[in-house]
Amino acid sequence: MQKPTADDEARAKTLVEAYGKIKDQMAKVIVGQEEVIEQLLIAVLARGHCLLEGVPGLAKTLMVRTLADAMDLTFHRIQFTPDLMPADITGTDIIQQDKETGHRDLVFEKGPIFSQMLLADEINRTPPKTQAALLEAMQEHHVTVGGKTYDLEEPFFVLATQNPIEQEGTYPLPEAQRDRFLFHVTVNYPTREQEREIVARTTSTFEEKLEPVIDGKTIIECQETVRRVPVPDHVLDFVLDLVRMARPNDTSSISWAPQLIGWGPGPRACQQVVLGAKVRAVLKGRYHVTVDDIEALAHPVLRHRIVPTFNAEAEGITVNHIIDKLLKDVPRSSASVM
Repeated sequence: MQKPTADDEARAKTLVEAYGKIKDQMAKVIVGQEEVIEQLLIAVLARGHCLLEGVPGLAKTLMVRTLADAMDLTFHRIQFTPDLMPADITGTDIIQQDKETGHRDLVFEKGPIFSQMLLADEINRTPPKTQAALLEAMQEHHVTVGGKTYDLEEPFFVLATQNPIEQEGTYPLPEAQRDRFLFHVTVNYPTREQEREIVARTTSTFEEKLEPVIDGKTIIECQETVRRVPVPDHVLDFVLDLVRMARPNDTSSISWAPQLIGWGPGPRACQQVVLGAKVRAVLKGRYHVTVDDIEALAHPVLRHRIVPTFNAEAEGITVNHIIDKLLKDVPRSSASVM
């Protein structure tokens, strides 16, 4: 197994310390939601994008803004609406006249996507044409307007929120765009005590000032460090078995897959669960990935990449139930308990 260098160990230590401080800073503003915050941070450090789903009023927008403040990243928020156009996101060429000469030139006016952390708020309230405006930026980290390509500032992340698709006025994200997100995170209601604290804070003069913990340059260095974390063969086999079993038409699929799964995850699911697991391993103080890391991240990585069949939905079987069943049935080698 690959051994970490002195630089890797130092950066891993920096990452763990920053992780603790970021959580402390966010706790000043956000009550509870520890698992959601952890998954957001893992997505950022794995150089991935994140989709948060929950009913209105669960502080999804506030959570993302607070994370940007704690990481000292430039931040823009786009409120997605049915009349939003692609140019409202990427920017557009405008005619600008020189006051002295009267000469007119086309000048590119940058859109809100030109930020390090972009919040796409209620992304599923705009039609697919506008949703697709994010595809190039999410994958290539640049945008093309008028035949010219413009690079985005690194590090670049899209953290999108969406309302449950059953709500009126929503447009389901296209499969290609869903697949660009590393995680699909479910934001649940707070506990009674957490809600008591939320009410106490938001109905008083309570106000906290956040202090930046880490900057963009350090985040990029940490991203490179976690990519060098080794993955044992038995863990990689576990990932491949888990993902390939969920493809109903694959020769490796599990026997019940065709009855419950209409569409399964592609190779990007393998890539992204491994990247997320590398980050989680470092945050837990290890420089190697275990099966536990994969199991901990299977739900947020797979829940937007598996489409249940009509029969499964009719029987009340959700994507989370399917993932639970996959984790239970995936074979484990004797080495996987290490």
